[in-house]
Amino acid sequence: MGPHLRGVVHAMQSPPFLAFLEALTGISPLIVDPTLFGAGLHQILRNGSLQIHADFNSHRQLRLERRVNVFLFLNHDWDDAWGGELELWNRPMTQCEARIAPVRNRLVVFSSTDYSYHGHADPLACPPHRSRRSIAMYYYTRDRPQWEM
Repeated sequence: MGPHLRGVVHAMQSPPFLAFLEALTGISPLIVDPTLFGAGLHQILRNGSLQIHADFNSHRQLRLERRVNVFLFLNHDWDDAWGGELELWNRPMTQCEARIAPVRNRLVVFSSTDYSYHGHADPLACPPHRSRRSIAMYYYTRDRPQWEM
């Protein structure tokens, strides 16, 4: 990761950004994972996909519960015809409730529960020299409400 992206990640771990997320989500206090386990830069190449799934929520090493996912998309001049929209599905996985284009500087924030299903199942149709890129950051608390499990 170059210095510019490291700076963005550092800003996304800063106290002002944590305060913003806590105010936005109502979840606090949020804790940053300094190891970025599973987080950081994500890239999906042409014909790649990310099947609809719910993420891991327990960080076993730190003994924390993941509560908030944040994606910052890095794709300039993204063409809708290439696909790659982030899909957010309902709890019974019967319907996609939202599709979010992965355009540059778009920030997506959503809670991480045992049923926060998301992904993009259709293969990317971008040109061979392009990819779907994002920074993924995860935020934790010491415990989690029972209704999120």
